[in-house]
Amino acid sequence: MNPHISRMESVQSPIIPIIGKLIRSHPGTISLGQGVVYYGPPPAAVEEISKFFQTAENHKYKAVVGIAPLQEAIARKLRTDNQIIIGDRNAIVVTAGSNMGFMNAILAITSPGDEIIIQSPYYFNHEMAIAIAGCKAIVVETDENYQLRIDAIKAAITDKTRAIVTISPNNPTGAVYPKTALQEINQICRDRSLYHISDEAYEYFTYNNVRHISPASLPDSEPHTISLFSLSKAYGFASWRIGYMVIPQHLLVPVEKVQDTILICPPVISQSVALGALNVGADYCREHIKTITKVREIFLEELEKLGNFCTVPPADGAFYFLLKIETKFGGMELAEKLIREFGVAAIPGTTFGMETGCYLRVAYGALQPDTAAEGIGRLVKGLKSLVG
Repeated sequence: MNPHISRMESVQSPIIPIIGKLIRSHPGTISLGQGVVYYGPPPAAVEEISKFFQTAENHKYKAVVGIAPLQEAIARKLRTDNQIIIGDRNAIVVTAGSNMGFMNAILAITSPGDEIIIQSPYYFNHEMAIAIAGCKAIVVETDENYQLRIDAIKAAITDKTRAIVTISPNNPTGAVYPKTALQEINQICRDRSLYHISDEAYEYFTYNNVRHISPASLPDSEPHTISLFSLSKAYGFASWRIGYMVIPQHLLVPVEKVQDTILICPPVISQSVALGALNVGADYCREHIKTITKVREIFLEELEKLGNFCTVPPADGAFYFLLKIETKFGGMELAEKLIREFGVAAIPGTTFGMETGCYLRVAYGALQPDTAAEGIGRLVKGLKSLVG
């Protein structure tokens, strides 16, 4: 059969499996690549598994938008932690991870050919989802500190624009957008009848007394704000695939159509464990962030040794640094050399839309201090040898 070329031909391949294959072919490599945390779910949450199996009804389909107890726990968390009040103008949808929430949102608000504004460096799965939906990602560069350029975003709006996407704290840069910038974006969306899609997967991961702000907490933001949250980072929940959306009430039926078609309902056993995690509360995450903060300090201390050929813009959130390297190598070429020759893995900036220059994303959430010191030491040694 002569295979037909589909829309997927224009979608980039995920980089994590590619780097993962390189790591597996070089045993002993320390990964500074994938964005996961070093800890798992709270023990009290895991205990919910045995309770799940005690009820035969749990093996049947449940509500498309999530089980009622989890919906109620999320509403309490949103009110307490995000100052988002759930009422008759908005709704919660539990999803199989926040990436699914983003896909739900794009399919619910667009038609093929529409445009979505994203910021560069961008999260590659967002760009991929927009392409899969038959839409066009309009990429707006951030400034030298990876902060939003409001005027450039305004200039990118056309009659085909349907939404502006912000990620704060940011993947891949670690930048945290100030409240004033998020207010401006939200107001632009309100004035221009656009949606503000706010990805907040790293909401608890901030440093240096920097605060995370949820745009959906702003006055009168409910009709045009779509908020995406995840348990993957805060609760060590990556493989359980539970996230949730806060959406305008008028989008509930379109989103339900998408989710019912693709998923029917999020896995109920995962929802049960998620309920247990939320009942434990965010202090569980905050306690583990103390270790991540120590690892972050180890990284910063080592990265300072690289001198002028490596720029490390401010990164007060998530658990990433996006390094700019002055070198003749491209990002992927340098990443491969670091794995093959120095046993350390990072993610090339090309997958985040950084086509000019050489960038590497290093992640520090998955490492304990001893392994972190060894891993960042290998990276610094490798960069000095290859570039310095």
